[in-house]
Amino acid sequence: MKTLRSVLAEAPLAWLLIAVPVTAWVHHARPESPLLGFVLACVAIIPLAGLLGLATEKLSARVGDAIGGFLNATLGNAAELIIALMALRAGLLDVVKASITGSIIGNLLLVLGAAFLAGGLRYPVQTFATIGARAQVGMMALAAMAILIPSIVAAIGGGRFVAQSVNFSIVVAIILLVVYLLSLVFALRTHVHLFKGDQEAAGHEAHGAPWSKSLAIGVMLVATLLIVWMSEILVATVEHASQALGLSNLFVGVVVVAVVGNAAEHSTAVLMAMRNRMEIAISIAIGSSTQIALFVAPLLVLLSLVIAPAPLSLAFTGVEVFLVLMATFVASILVVDGRTTWFTGAQLIAVYLVMAITVFGVPA
Repeated sequence: MKTLRSVLAEAPLAWLLIAVPVTAWVHHARPESPLLGFVLACVAIIPLAGLLGLATEKLSARVGDAIGGFLNATLGNAAELIIALMALRAGLLDVVKASITGSIIGNLLLVLGAAFLAGGLRYPVQTFATIGARAQVGMMALAAMAILIPSIVAAIGGGRFVAQSVNFSIVVAIILLVVYLLSLVFALRTHVHLFKGDQEAAGHEAHGAPWSKSLAIGVMLVATLLIVWMSEILVATVEHASQALGLSNLFVGVVVVAVVGNAAEHSTAVLMAMRNRMEIAISIAIGSSTQIALFVAPLLVLLSLVIAPAPLSLAFTGVEVFLVLMATFVASILVVDGRTTWFTGAQLIAVYLVMAITVFGVPA
């Protein structure tokens, strides 16, 4: 009990956790009120994301920014993975692809932009290790090409290639998974020192009282499970709301589901940037995108062979391919020099808003 009080004492929005049981009750007792359930689920995710961010900071103070950022990105992406698996079971392949696209551009533009903006308002110029950022952006470029090639050929070749796209996607998925595993070895084993910033190298400590590794990991796991639960409720309610508002599956997947699913990464990356912990902020934002592209998407392709009514391929629509390519291109330009200001963040957010408005205009 004392440990629980000490954890909640460092989370200023912990009182909002009351929204978690209330959301669950409304979802099951009042299914005719999806809008209320949607609002409550959004409120419930806020303190849970804050706890996840706090636990990430405590853990990274003990194990390093690289591992801390990796764990946060992995647990933060659990919501997207669970949502995608549910959609796969239902045969909603278009929603799955759109949510993958939305998660990638949301992390590269919105989450990274918000972190740069929030950190830049406190510090005139922030710096970070460029080699780590370049390595992750390079992996995103690889994933973008893996999506671009089958998508273009499918569009040109028509049904003849589509019939073979599943086998092609399986091979590409395996290649991407291997590259992702190699990236973990590179970042967490053989070249850990390249991902350390000046503050971490100097022994930067987390704010407040230190936590044990087991406590930090435990809080991260519990917060993640609750975020996944609330995300499932939110997606279930937002689907009904989107149908009533006439929103397309593309917009729901690219914008709505992605923004909600990225809540954990968003808050943590912003918190780290505001404390001038730019290595971990970038590791969370860009690392989450690369994990979606190189791990989650290929894994979904392989799992679709077992759990989905039809297999999932890596042949995306032209709009989705364009969004991923442009997000990767813009992010790579703005992180190449290892320096950032609040205006850099504003630019990234502006690009994301333009993309979101464009997707909104696509007919349902």
